[in-house]
Amino acid sequence: MEQYVIKGGNPLVGEVEIGGAKNAALGILAAAIMTDETVIIDNLPNVRDINVLLSAMEGIGAKIERLGEHKVKINGSLIHDLSVDYEYINKIRASYYLLGALLGKYKKAEVAFPGGCAIGTRPIDLHLKGFRALGADVDIQHGLISATAEHLVGNHIYLDKVSVGATINIMMAASMAEGKTIIENAAKEPHVVDVANFLNSMGANIRGAGTDVIRIVGVEKLHKTEYSIIPDQIEAGTFMFAAAATKGDVTVKNVIPKHLEATTAKLIEIGCEVEEFDDAVRVVSSKPLHHTQVTTLPYPGFPTDMQPQMSVLLALAEGTSTVTESIFENRFKYVDELTRMGAQVKVESNIAIITGVEKFTGARVSAPDLRAGAALVIAGLAAEGITIVDDIYYIERGYEHFEEKLASLGAMIEKVSSEKEIQKFTLKVS
Repeated sequence: MEQYVIKGGNPLVGEVEIGGAKNAALGILAAAIMTDETVIIDNLPNVRDINVLLSAMEGIGAKIERLGEHKVKINGSLIHDLSVDYEYINKIRASYYLLGALLGKYKKAEVAFPGGCAIGTRPIDLHLKGFRALGADVDIQHGLISATAEHLVGNHIYLDKVSVGATINIMMAASMAEGKTIIENAAKEPHVVDVANFLNSMGANIRGAGTDVIRIVGVEKLHKTEYSIIPDQIEAGTFMFAAAATKGDVTVKNVIPKHLEATTAKLIEIGCEVEEFDDAVRVVSSKPLHHTQVTTLPYPGFPTDMQPQMSVLLALAEGTSTVTESIFENRFKYVDELTRMGAQVKVESNIAIITGVEKFTGARVSAPDLRAGAALVIAGLAAEGITIVDDIYYIERGYEHFEEKLASLGAMIEKVSSEKEIQKFTLKVS
């Protein structure tokens, strides 16, 4: 098993380039098989989740050709199997996007029940409700979700709860249904907009993505396109928070500052300086950090995917802060790990009460999920002494070259795979 070993205490300084948005890429890759023509996708992040989804697509007959580390050519004309294997779905939750894509194109799909990070229940019932509203018969048997329809027919669909996954999945299926579909209480996240823009570039007719009402007029077929994925706002936010936690000065490049507003606002509120450019943001942390209150909300609110990173920052800020998690109920599993490093955090129901400490001290911790893993790395960078982070395969699901990017900013961090390598690193840095 691989680990990160970190010697903390160095401020991060310099520039870092952000990759394509993982959450947008997952929806876009699935949608790419909805045409029989060849699609080229650029700015694709080279992370584990993406590579698993590409394998799942190859498994059902899509032709995948890598044109470079961040560019892929996809042709879905030879898809012969409308059932996606459990081994892929178990690894990554977003392979359920193949349901909406296959149902839209072939009026039939079968996908195993989803896996992914264990951060709480993420019911798939809204997806299924949407498919049923479009006229599909949906059945769950033997751990498989199967959806079939003679015809898909547009409908008025109201989502009881804002759900990114359901919005994207229904949008894909509806883009090839007969007539008009209206999705109300739709998710407004940037990656929902990106998937809609991608589908439109293939000839779909989708309006209103980015608002809470999306209107779709179904089309008979979709055509080839070349498309570049938006930058990853969560990767960007993670580096911004790493700069803040280590008292650094980092310019995060290749971002859309508008997508980072909730993150930026909190950094300014707790005492950082943030400078925005056309496609970059600079975070300078030179003063003591102050306490604040944070509640996670659907976009444009504070992202649940930035909550663990925020908690790490507030654990180093003066005074008492509260972090309320309103989206996933198991999102505080990292708190025990953070406490080993000296943080003072008490969780009551869905609220973390955080009393700031002067410093963390290095410890051996384990990543419970993707974003919490990244947050523990930030804690290690800010801590005194050596921190070892286990189970980093979670982190690699969503961050590309994470340790290399951090090292380029002056972090002392290495990926290792044995106790011997940990000792070697410790000797080298002490």
